[in-house]
Amino acid sequence: MNELVSAVPWLGKRNPMAARWLIIILALAAPIIAWQFGRSWVRILDFALLYMMLALGLNLVVGFAGLLDLGYIAFYAVGAYTFAFLASPHFDIHMPFWLVLPLGAAFAALAGIMLGFPVLRLRGDYLAIVTLGFGEIIRIFMLNLNYPVNITNGPQGINMLDPINLFGWDLSRNLQVTETFSINSLFLYYYFFLICVAGSIIFIQRLQISRVGRAWAAMRDDELAAKAIGINTRNMKLLAFSLGATFGGVAGALFGAFQGFVSPESFSLMESIAVLTMVVFGGMGNIAGAVVGAFVLAMLPEILRDVAIPLQQTLFGTVILDPEVLRMLLLSLAMILMMLLRPSGMIPARARYAHAENMKQEGAL
Repeated sequence: MNELVSAVPWLGKRNPMAARWLIIILALAAPIIAWQFGRSWVRILDFALLYMMLALGLNLVVGFAGLLDLGYIAFYAVGAYTFAFLASPHFDIHMPFWLVLPLGAAFAALAGIMLGFPVLRLRGDYLAIVTLGFGEIIRIFMLNLNYPVNITNGPQGINMLDPINLFGWDLSRNLQVTETFSINSLFLYYYFFLICVAGSIIFIQRLQISRVGRAWAAMRDDELAAKAIGINTRNMKLLAFSLGATFGGVAGALFGAFQGFVSPESFSLMESIAVLTMVVFGGMGNIAGAVVGAFVLAMLPEILRDVAIPLQQTLFGTVILDPEVLRMLLLSLAMILMMLLRPSGMIPARARYAHAENMKQEGAL
C-alpha cells in the first residue's frame, strides 16, 4: 500500500495519509463514477479487478521468483471450468459457492505443481516455451473434450453457471434497499471482487517479507548462490507455481460465476500475454505495479475502443482497425515503450525487506 501511495502524483510524497484516503475513496466510488457513462463501464471495472488478481498471481511467479510463465492463463481456465463442472446444469451439480471456490483454487494449485515438476531445471527461454505449451494444451483439452464423452462441451462452452451466492444473498440480483431504490448487481460484484483483491494484496504483502519471499528474491537474483546458502530451490519453485496458480484458479472461478458462461476462447495465448504485459508494464516484483498495470491496461483498450471506432468512421467513413486488433496494438506499444523508456515499469520495485518495520520506515520517507 505504501508503494501505491507514494506513486500518487504530488500528494504521495507530501501527504501520504491524504494519498492513502484518496485511493480508498476512489476505489469505493469508482463504480458510481463509471455508472454515469453507462452500466457497461461498471462491468469493465469488474473485469479489471479480476485482471488485478491474475496480475498479482503471475507477479508471484515472474516478479518474485523470476520464473517466466507464458501459460498462466491455463490456471485461470482450470478455476473457471471447475466452477462450471460443479455449479451448473452441465453435470446437474449445484454445489455451494464457498465449497466450489476453494476446490477451484486447489485444482489450479495442483495444475501448478504438475507444471512445476517437469520444468525444475529449465530457465529463461526454455521455461517460457514449456509453459506456453502447457497453456495451449489446457486450452486444446477444453476445446476437444466433448467426444466420445462430453466433458467440457467443446467450443460451445458451458452456460447457465450458478451466480455467487453469499449465505443466501444472490449477487446476480439487484439489492432492493427501499421500494424506490435498489443497488445494481454489477455494484455488488464490484465490491465483492474489491474485497478479494484487497485480501490478495494483504496476503502477498505478508508473504513478500516472510522467509519464503526472501528465498524467492534470492533465487531470482542468483539461483546458484541461493542453493549455496541452503535454499531448497526445487521446493521454492514448486511453491511459486502452486501459489501463483491458486490466484489464477480463484480469479477463474469468480469469472465463471460473474460471466455465467465459460468457453475455450476466453483462455487463449493472447490472454496470457495480456496478463504478463500488465505485470511488466506496472513493474515486476511490485504489488502496486501489478495492480496499476492491470487497471491501466484493462481500461485503456475499452477507452480506445469507445473513441477509435467513431473517430475512424468520421475520418475514413468505415472501421479500418477492429477493436481487438487495437487492443493487441496497444499492448504491444505498451511493452515497447516500457522497454525503451522505463524498463522497471510504471512503479519500479524497491529492494526486498527482511522485516515489516523496515517497510514501514521506507514508506514513511
